[in-house]
Amino acid sequence: MYVTNEMEPECGDAAVRRVDIAIIGGGLVGASLGCALAPLIRRSGLSVAVIEAAPLRERLEVPWQPSFDVRASAIAEGSARHFAEMGVWPALREQAGTIRCIHVSEQRRLGVTRLRAEELGVDALGHVIPNAWMGRVLHRRLAELPLAWHCPARVEAILPQADGHRLALSDDSLLEAGLTVLADGGRSGLKERLGIESHERPYAQMALVATLALGRPHNGVAYERFTTAGPIALLPLKGQAMELVWTHQAGEERRRLALSDGAFLAELQAAFGDRAGHFRRVGTRHAYPLSLVTARERVRPGLAVLGNAAHSLHPVAGQGFNLALRGVMDLVAAIEAGSDRRDAPGSTATLHDFERRREADRHNVTRFSDGLVRLFGIDHPLLSHARAAGLVGLNLVGPLRRSLARRAMGLER
Repeated sequence: MYVTNEMEPECGDAAVRRVDIAIIGGGLVGASLGCALAPLIRRSGLSVAVIEAAPLRERLEVPWQPSFDVRASAIAEGSARHFAEMGVWPALREQAGTIRCIHVSEQRRLGVTRLRAEELGVDALGHVIPNAWMGRVLHRRLAELPLAWHCPARVEAILPQADGHRLALSDDSLLEAGLTVLADGGRSGLKERLGIESHERPYAQMALVATLALGRPHNGVAYERFTTAGPIALLPLKGQAMELVWTHQAGEERRRLALSDGAFLAELQAAFGDRAGHFRRVGTRHAYPLSLVTARERVRPGLAVLGNAAHSLHPVAGQGFNLALRGVMDLVAAIEAGSDRRDAPGSTATLHDFERRREADRHNVTRFSDGLVRLFGIDHPLLSHARAAGLVGLNLVGPLRRSLARRAMGLER
């Protein structure tokens, strides 16, 4: 069914409805795009439709209940500033953990690097926010905007046309969109149906994710510890809990998923050490495979690909969602610049401008993330000593450390 901002059905036939932009996927990336388009919607009368397969009304109406089994995302300080531009940061911050220091180390080596917020003159290096809370805040913001919701609905067919794409939806709606944005995480199969190929490089690794309760305050410290089996990341949540992302060789995660909570925490404590204190409790454990995936095409006339549909990174550097959000902001900037030239959102000129804005950032972040995985994944004594020396040297060289920190925060590209 066609749904308005109030989530009520609109009566009418199945005539084709023309929109300037159709966003396929109402998750974190698609919802962020809708919110970022708000000034253009209001100032230029831009017509926008959001198509989301999962029902959202129930999520918005149920009172928020924080869960210990939270899945969360690391939000760089630059991303927080983008959310502030959208007007949603005050609400997002209510459930955010603050990263004030990043501690990087390698197992069985003395080298360590610490990045501190005060070195850069900022209050935080980043934030850790439950995904469910981010979705709720973004969707409530979208509900205030004059855009069209098709929810729950899926794109059953997509047909390129001279001036965009025609979309046939599972709610029997027909849309003609000047610009169609794939922000569905690549799960719908639309990329493949459009003939957009992806380059995939499996890491033969699995990420095991869970929430941990600590025996002492985390004080806003985020940890990245490299081990021979893979990196372990601990991210500070609101309160006295941390988000764990523990990389395993494929297959090894099954044994740890089957462990009792006590046995699991004991093995984690042995691998990580006591720098964060004693791990007292673990929530539900989840695991997912890790690959470097990049779409071979990010733009076509009338089409843009965002988020995990465009690129999926290893979580070692915590840059996946931040890279996607910068893509959102660059697309909006390109659409706004095109509007000033009287170019349509889906025009070749507008989308080439978007791709020009994204190319260097995407390349640099992808190379950095993949390089970290490979550098710390090689178990060789000489290389291990070199890595340790590098961490010590990085900790001593303030300007280089601060430059890397600003890039990780999304304040430089």
